[in-house]
Amino acid sequence: MRLRMKLGPYKLRWKAKELSLFLIVLVCATILIWTWNKSPVLTSLLPSKNQLLQLSPDIKTVPLEPKRHVREDISTLTRREVITNEEERHLDKTPSTDIINNEEEHHPDKTPTAILNNKEEQHLDKVTSADTSESSLDFETVPHQKKAHFSFTCFTMNIIGILLRPVSSFSTSNSQHLGIPILICYGGAEEAAKHKHSPKGEKTGVVKSGSISTQTEETKNVILGEKTSEQEEKRVANQACNYAKGKWVIDDKRPLYSGFGCKQWLAPMWACRLMRRQDFAFEKLRWQPNGCEMEEFEGSKFLKRMQDKTLAFVGDSLGRQQFQSLMCMITAGKDSSNVLDVGKEYGLVIPPGGKRPNGWAYRFPSTNTTVLYYWSSSLCDLEPLNVKDPHIEYAMHLDRPPAFLRQFLHKIDVLVLNTGHHWNRGKLRANRWVMYVGGVPNTNRKIADMGSAKNFTIHSTVKWLDSQLPKHPHLKTFYRSISPRHFVNGDWNSGGSCDNTTPMSIGKEVLQEESSDHSAASATRGTGVKLLDITALSQVRDEGHISRFRITASPGVQDCLHWCLPGVPDTWNEILFAQI
Repeated sequence: MRLRMKLGPYKLRWKAKELSLFLIVLVCATILIWTWNKSPVLTSLLPSKNQLLQLSPDIKTVPLEPKRHVREDISTLTRREVITNEEERHLDKTPSTDIINNEEEHHPDKTPTAILNNKEEQHLDKVTSADTSESSLDFETVPHQKKAHFSFTCFTMNIIGILLRPVSSFSTSNSQHLGIPILICYGGAEEAAKHKHSPKGEKTGVVKSGSISTQTEETKNVILGEKTSEQEEKRVANQACNYAKGKWVIDDKRPLYSGFGCKQWLAPMWACRLMRRQDFAFEKLRWQPNGCEMEEFEGSKFLKRMQDKTLAFVGDSLGRQQFQSLMCMITAGKDSSNVLDVGKEYGLVIPPGGKRPNGWAYRFPSTNTTVLYYWSSSLCDLEPLNVKDPHIEYAMHLDRPPAFLRQFLHKIDVLVLNTGHHWNRGKLRANRWVMYVGGVPNTNRKIADMGSAKNFTIHSTVKWLDSQLPKHPHLKTFYRSISPRHFVNGDWNSGGSCDNTTPMSIGKEVLQEESSDHSAASATRGTGVKLLDITALSQVRDEGHISRFRITASPGVQDCLHWCLPGVPDTWNEILFAQI
């Protein structure tokens, strides 16, 4: 009896100590919860997804994406948000919408939230981050409900050593461990409401439970997948943009290269800085499409995008200008001694008795990127009627594409075609070209007309090219619309002129929906060949021509067809770059 009386105070003291320890741990746990958001490193200590406290089976769970960090050494957790069955039925009726805008391009972390149904809940543990990419474009709007949302995450804390263990691991068999296990849960209506009212663009993702290194690796994969998704969104946005509509704006960062320095690629007859022209305000203009941003051109980005690929221009002298413009843009107008001349690979050599080859091909070794130009002013096959006599007539096969395309199409990844200004009687007579259709001289009077013959050829070539696309799935093809002429009071050989040197004096904005080149638009419509529509935007740039400033020009003869470089063709290439 006396022993019990003596032990009584000690027993009370021991219980008081236990209660004190319990209160200390409870206070520590409270501080831990409050500082949770400010200490992401603590997330690495939490139990994995499949070890969290399991709630009632009639409650639906929605996996939310692990919080992403810039630092790779911070692991992430899987959270679950619990919603009521009433809201579940409402959400299942909410349609998903694809939203693509400029704001989301600058915030790649904002992607859709997916809502799982009851069947998916049964297989929740099987969901991985790969599921995120499949639903990256499905947006769900979560309506505001009066009922509160509740979300809890629970774990046990051991008093001795402050050890964290999942609830499922605690049992009487673990009683040999010192300390008192405490069940701690955090979350609630406020936590759920925070997720509920989170931005629409937040992406849903589930990271498999496991080691910290596994979670970190999977987080890397999610981030890499997000970058790919962002690039895909930009690609879709670029395809949806109508680059032909917009306006010219002044940009002090222009030109993209110097007209003095790009002597390696730029022909002197098109370098207006080397001529008598004194006004170069036209070099400061940049094209701004309506409703979308055009990607800024950089030579390094172009080469990376075209790594192990070949881009080919096939067309007339305006196509050659676009080719030289692109070479200057890639190199920023600087000499590049490491660029290889690979013209022989494409048969681009000076023919016997000729002054120059039918084109040029250059390769950038750093990325194995090839850029070439092939001269084909009519965009149809030309065949000498008598090979032994070079002065004899040529068969101009209106229904056959150039032999160069038939021979080298498999080696081309991006193809840009154009024709137009050589379709006149004077050019045909000077070149001794005779129209052929079906392998015989043309007898159809409707096709014999110059305009009809040109349209017939464009449609035939585009149709043939469209038929070849299934055989060459890597190939992207463009038909560039016609470049406008600005002769006033005559033509090139009859006193026509283009004396204006003031930019945007005849306009600066294009608002029309349809292309000004109806033939090109008609030929490409409904095919896999894209229209590179540059006609209207070039029409308001009459000050950008070579005009009367060419040093070797004959008296009274002006060039109101070709452009000064740097100049308008640079914009053609910027639009092309935005679409490849």
